Amino acid sequence: MLLSLNWLREFVPYKGTAEELGDHLTMLGLEVEEIVHPFHEIREMILGRVLTCEDHPDSDHLHVCTVDLGTEEPATIVCGAPNVAKGQLVVVAPVGSTMPGGFQIKKAKLRGVPSHGMICSEREMGLSEDHSGILVLPETDRHGNPFKTGTSFVEAMEMDTEVLDISITPNRADCLSVLGIARMVAASYKLPLTLPQIELAEQGADCSHEYPIEIKDTDFCPCYSGRVIENCITEKSPYWIRYRLVAVGLRPISNLVDITNYILMELGQPLHAFDAETLKGSKIIVQSAKEEQKFTTLDGQERTLKESDGLICDAENAIALAGVMGGLATEISDTSKKVFLECALFKPARIRRTARRLGLSSDSSYRYERGVDQEGMAFALDRAAYLMQIYAKGTVRKGICKSEPKPFSPVKIIFRPSRPEFVLGVPVSEEFCEKTLLALDCKIEKTSKDTWTVYAPGRRYDLTREADLVEEIAIFNGIDNMPATLPKLSQTLDTCGDPEGRHHFIMRAKNFLAGLGMNEAINYSFVGNKDLDTLNLPQEDRVNIINPLSAEQDVLRTHLAAGILQSVRQNIAHGANGLRLFEIAHTFHKDSQSETTVKERLHLIFALYGNRYDDAWRNGEEEVDYADLRGFVDHFIADFLHIDAMQVQKCASHPYLSPAVELSAAQGQVIGVMGRVQKNIADEYYAKKPVWIADLELDTLEELSLGRKPGFTPLAVYPAVRRDITFICPQDMPIKTVLDAIYQNKGKFFTEAELRDLYIPKDSSERNLTFRLTFQSPDKTLEDKEVDKEREKITQAVIKTLGIRM
Repeated sequence: MLLSLNWLREFVPYKGTAEELGDHLTMLGLEVEEIVHPFHEIREMILGRVLTCEDHPDSDHLHVCTVDLGTEEPATIVCGAPNVAKGQLVVVAPVGSTMPGGFQIKKAKLRGVPSHGMICSEREMGLSEDHSGILVLPETDRHGNPFKTGTSFVEAMEMDTEVLDISITPNRADCLSVLGIARMVAASYKLPLTLPQIELAEQGADCSHEYPIEIKDTDFCPCYSGRVIENCITEKSPYWIRYRLVAVGLRPISNLVDITNYILMELGQPLHAFDAETLKGSKIIVQSAKEEQKFTTLDGQERTLKESDGLICDAENAIALAGVMGGLATEISDTSKKVFLECALFKPARIRRTARRLGLSSDSSYRYERGVDQEGMAFALDRAAYLMQIYAKGTVRKGICKSEPKPFSPVKIIFRPSRPEFVLGVPVSEEFCEKTLLALDCKIEKTSKDTWTVYAPGRRYDLTREADLVEEIAIFNGIDNMPATLPKLSQTLDTCGDPEGRHHFIMRAKNFLAGLGMNEAINYSFVGNKDLDTLNLPQEDRVNIINPLSAEQDVLRTHLAAGILQSVRQNIAHGANGLRLFEIAHTFHKDSQSETTVKERLHLIFALYGNRYDDAWRNGEEEVDYADLRGFVDHFIADFLHIDAMQVQKCASHPYLSPAVELSAAQGQVIGVMGRVQKNIADEYYAKKPVWIADLELDTLEELSLGRKPGFTPLAVYPAVRRDITFICPQDMPIKTVLDAIYQNKGKFFTEAELRDLYIPKDSSERNLTFRLTFQSPDKTLEDKEVDKEREKITQAVIKTLGIRM
């Protein structure tokens, strides 16, 4: 946001310097990045009066002029502009001055005639691209006072010589205008705020029903209004409007368009001027676009729209891409005389989605994306109509065309005056809280001694809860004045039992995994398309970076494996013989239905490699395998999330794992995959031993764990009795099938079963599975006959159910 200091002073009587204001705004949360001087290069230009203008004796296009520069003797200047004439008030670069670009004006002879200066055009001064002739100034300034020759051009035009470049955070849409920042300055300095005066003279018949407005999606467009201005003269804007727009980075076009841009910067309300004579059927319709509908915007580009995009239409055609850019067919031209001036409010999320998808960011969409003040729409519309009345000689028709299906309703916040002092740890009086909130235009109802009801103004989208009000009070109290001591934290039982936040859940998970002896890996969200191609991952859902830092970081990761394998390679390159890594992070997938066009999913990934044990005396050189990976996953799911046992099913194929198994919850949701990285892929990451990976959908797992609480079972007092049993099964029968059969036929003393041994005889289609069954009673010591009876019952039931033998 570029803020002109002169423009600001038209709203508040601020007397300090730009540097002092910049420091003050920064402490208010509006960081000033720099102070620029947009007209510094033309500071030496002065006003001059052409006294005589004669043809050059030795040229068919040059003119010899004598120009009054406010000195005793007029200066002779040779000028080649076709529009130079006697009596004009012009801008002169005198001898010794420097033009934009570094060219220095010196005494010279042009075809034998001395020339002492240069009469300038707007293009030569960097004010516009107009080079049709020299700049001819009016006789009086904007206040009606006559100009004096010899005075500084910049000072005479009251140009904005100091402009603050302010970084506005996305939640402070109210500060995307001169008025918005003026409100903050007035509140913090306790200065009066003066709004521009409007003397609107409406004429003619009431036009409020001339353009009936139909809003088909009231959630997208809560309010739409417009005014009709007739008999306009389309021409250049007054110099002070043109140069003010240049100072804040906008390009002047014509008076009608410039006025809408002027209001945009002054009041923060986007407006759009339609050539009313091009509208069909005298009707305005706000609706969604049709899928694959074509529309040509003001920049001449044909856009392909989606159903989520909003359109402004007349009775026959689309005339504007709502909140983003107008249409080419209804743009203001040099012949436009009748204007329909639009002032609307749109849902920020949909404007943001449209602008980002089309890569079409405009000053209007930038503000609509963050929120526009519904309460201030009427004032902005009248202010623009008034300026068109003055500077385009327009006739403003009586009445306003308006449809407001959702009138403004202020946000109601319950506020405790004692809360700021409790949160900030410094004394904050109730009186100061009240003055601060009133200075921010909040309305206060003191519903009780300890509680107020505060109504936030429509422009403050960031004020939605008590903590937001506390923040504002802290800022106005002076964050830089707060002592550098840690505030007292009082733990209470007020939040006991509240749902766990995402951040707390992730931190608990990380601490749990670190407790298992794993090391956390933290990787960039950016990877290379080459990395994803190496893992044989699809290209359809990739989100490519328009301006990547490097070819190795040109796409957002769609799988965490792309990053964790780089961590494996880095550690192997540094001599690591064994790795136990995990990472909790988001993956990113293209999604046209999402507000940001990107869908994010939280994942947890494990990566095991190399030695099972650390290099130390008596530790064997065993390698990690599937059992280690399965153990970590089972431990996390059962002991951290307290989720029922997962289902495991072999994958027919997987992009980068082989073999691989798919993990499912008892309810059927897919929760992840685990397996061994394919050897050819592992070789790309310097892995000479198998790399085992498990990728879990942490979003889904968190949902499944909600409401689950660990329970306590008293420790057994009486000893357990164990019996081993061996079943001879077909090799293709899963071990889980046998375990399920054991558990389905358990008796009252049975507690658990586990696989203890597996043997496959040579040249046999069967294998021997040995299970250890545990029996225990909470009331007594079991006798052998009781255990043997229950063991035999389980054995016979499993044999009968599965058709296997012992």
